[in-house]
Amino acid sequence: MPYPVVGGFLAATGCLILLGAVRVITGHSLQFETLGQFEDILTLSKLGAACAMALVLYMTWHRSRSSFGLPALLIGGVVAAHVVFRLAGLSPAAAQAEGWTFEPPPSVMFMLPWSIEGLAHYPWKILAELSGNLIAVIFVTASCTLFNTTGVEVATNREANLERELNVTGIANMLSGAFGGYTGCISISRSVLNFNGGGTGPLAGLTVAAISLLMLVFAPALLGYMPKFVLGGLLIYLGADQLHKWVVQSRRRLSLTDYLSLLAIVVIIVGWGFIAGILIGVVIGCATFALSASRIDSIKFSFDGSEYRSSLDRSREQLAVLSAHGRSIQGLNLQSYLFFGSANRLYQHVKALLARHPECRFLLFDFKLVTGVDSSAAYSFAQIKRTAHERGIRLIMVHLQAATEKALRSSEFISQDVSIMPELDHALEWCENEIIAQHEGRGDEEASLRDWFVRILGTEEEAAELIHRCERLEVDAGDVIVRAGDAADSMHFILDGRVGVMIPTGDGELTRVRSLGRYTTVGEMGLVAQTPRSATIQAEIASILYVLSAPQFEAIKTENATLSQKLLTFFVLVMAERLTFANRLIGVLRR
Repeated sequence: MPYPVVGGFLAATGCLILLGAVRVITGHSLQFETLGQFEDILTLSKLGAACAMALVLYMTWHRSRSSFGLPALLIGGVVAAHVVFRLAGLSPAAAQAEGWTFEPPPSVMFMLPWSIEGLAHYPWKILAELSGNLIAVIFVTASCTLFNTTGVEVATNREANLERELNVTGIANMLSGAFGGYTGCISISRSVLNFNGGGTGPLAGLTVAAISLLMLVFAPALLGYMPKFVLGGLLIYLGADQLHKWVVQSRRRLSLTDYLSLLAIVVIIVGWGFIAGILIGVVIGCATFALSASRIDSIKFSFDGSEYRSSLDRSREQLAVLSAHGRSIQGLNLQSYLFFGSANRLYQHVKALLARHPECRFLLFDFKLVTGVDSSAAYSFAQIKRTAHERGIRLIMVHLQAATEKALRSSEFISQDVSIMPELDHALEWCENEIIAQHEGRGDEEASLRDWFVRILGTEEEAAELIHRCERLEVDAGDVIVRAGDAADSMHFILDGRVGVMIPTGDGELTRVRSLGRYTTVGEMGLVAQTPRSATIQAEIASILYVLSAPQFEAIKTENATLSQKLLTFFVLVMAERLTFANRLIGVLRR
């Protein structure tokens, strides 16, 4: 049970005790409609006497908490009240008539509410119709027992045995029902009063039960001598003490959100009852927990392959490859429970990470510190998978627990293109082996690419910057690189191989209108003009291309104006050369 819910429950109990005290003292409920009934002198005198009694209790017993202090004060209050009645000329009957004391209960006689003969004629068939009501009574009684026991536990700072309380409540209600009594459960106000009075064992409860039974059997008229303001003063003291503890003092212990939740629960309980207050309080508690949990970062730390490697010893050449291309491995160490409050933040973090590191080829998720995932988190991982697939990134899951793996499979996240490995060290070793296999022998390729970019841009620094912004793409013969009509979100530098520029013919086939070899580019016009692709680009042989995406091009324009200007100049020269070629071809065709 959330702590603010228990606090609100106890504060509302104190408020209802105060309202009940007013009703016991005056016989009127304290509501806006009944305020006029509290204007007469007699009613105000009763309330004043009760407040005086509450003040006496606060000034004396509240500070000492003596075991015999409270009974002595109550007996003294009864004696003092009757002395005042005698001095005022009020007889016991007149005091009862004016509402200063309680009306004695009528005489009672004991009888069983059932008989053996009656049981034989009881219509047992109606029990099926009453089963819904019986279940409701059992549920409400059990719930009240749990709530009240938790409240007593918090108010007294002592651990309660919930199983024992439920068993005792169940047995007591069965015995009570057998003898015609009502259902009931533990009382917060009486339990706290008994505890504060020093009654910490079962003797106090047995004493109260014995005295109540003796009064009911032998002297029910004694209740007629009990002044209402004495008992009402005790209730005012109890209610005010509870309110002060949970409305005033709790502000220092609770955060602002929890404190406002407590106040809201108090208002709901007082206005609409305990059941509505508890249910809405639990909802508020769950929402507050979800909000607080969503603020906890689900990523404990992140790393890449250049700074965090496997434990495998490697040669200097391989270490040089990993130092140069280690950022192709990006990893996230996850923690806590992944749910709807944190899953979208994780997805947005991954998107930003991949945008910052276009060179990423392997994305690792370490689930060692993850306690579980819900369906929303599983769907977010499915979104991550789609994003990674679009960029040609391999996903690797590490330390995946069975329940988490089941949740991810249900969202169709885990498939053949998602690797699951038992340990992070093994996963890093596998990724490193893949990188070394891809880049061993690429030294000549990268040197060739760097020389080409230096010829285009003029400096080593700007060539290195452009290489960093580009993404390597290796295609086989017949692979379609881009399709006509697609958004022009990238351009391609052809380092090696040959691609064809294809346009559709009338019969639905594609025909080649131009072929581009190494050290040429394609797609720069669409990238600059941001217009859809006008043709399909297809690899004619196995080719190696370097892709400059639109976001990276925009980043160059924002962060490096010199490089941007040189690239645009290069694009203009390329398009001018192609336009010159087209003009010459048109001239030949006109002959």
